[in-house]
Amino acid sequence: MLEATLITAIALVFIIEGILPFMFPNAWRRMMKAAVEASEKELRIMGLISITIGMVVLMFLSE
Repeated sequence: MLEATLITAIALVFIIEGILPFMFPNAWRRMMKAAVEASEKELRIMGLISITIGMVVLMFLSE
């Protein structure tokens, strides 16, 4: 059960990650360029924000 849920979650990450470059390749390229040029501190803050949003969403779904 846990393995199937984990594989499903990973598959959804791939799908979501593929939407932007598929639908908006130029915007995705600009976004990736900005990410490469960002400082380590900015990248860590973006990662922390993403983790926080994901945890909040999971908390709402688990209720």
